[in-house]
Amino acid sequence: MKAVFCVGILDFEFEEDKENVDEVVHTVQLKNQHNQVFYDKLKYVYLEMPNFKKAEKDLTTRLDKWLYFIKHLEDFQNIPELFKDEIFIQAFEIAEIANYTEQERTEYEQSLKLFRDYNNTLDTAFDEGKIEGKLEGEAIGENRKANKVAKILKDNGVNFEIISNSTGLSMEEIENL
Repeated sequence: MKAVFCVGILDFEFEEDKENVDEVVHTVQLKNQHNQVFYDKLKYVYLEMPNFKKAEKDLTTRLDKWLYFIKHLEDFQNIPELFKDEIFIQAFEIAEIANYTEQERTEYEQSLKLFRDYNNTLDTAFDEGKIEGKLEGEAIGENRKANKVAKILKDNGVNFEIISNSTGLSMEEIENL
């Protein structure tokens, strides 16, 4: 089973942990009565955002960038140079959608549904076209084989009725070979 993480973004400080004012990331695991980790693939991660105090120029790790992004997202008027990689651009787009009014969200959802329906229609048509083309190609191939066999039989003087019964070609098709 894959690991499961529950991430909580807190806009307050833990009362129980006042002496660690610089600690931002808290990882919690369940322990049993013997003080052993109950299940190592289940972790609760709490981000104590008031404790994150780094300035943009001090960000060194990807985690630092994400924490800065989360803490200052509402303050950004445009995307800072620091966040120009694809994952952050996607995050800004999602944040923008989350900030839509009720009407904007409805319009967006309708537009997205139309887009998905259109793509599904194209995908279905493409798949059906591939199947149809394959069947057509097989039929053409079988017809060519029948013509080749009929030509050989005709050139060897076999009765046209036997050729027709063997290949499925009409008498006229056999005469025209």
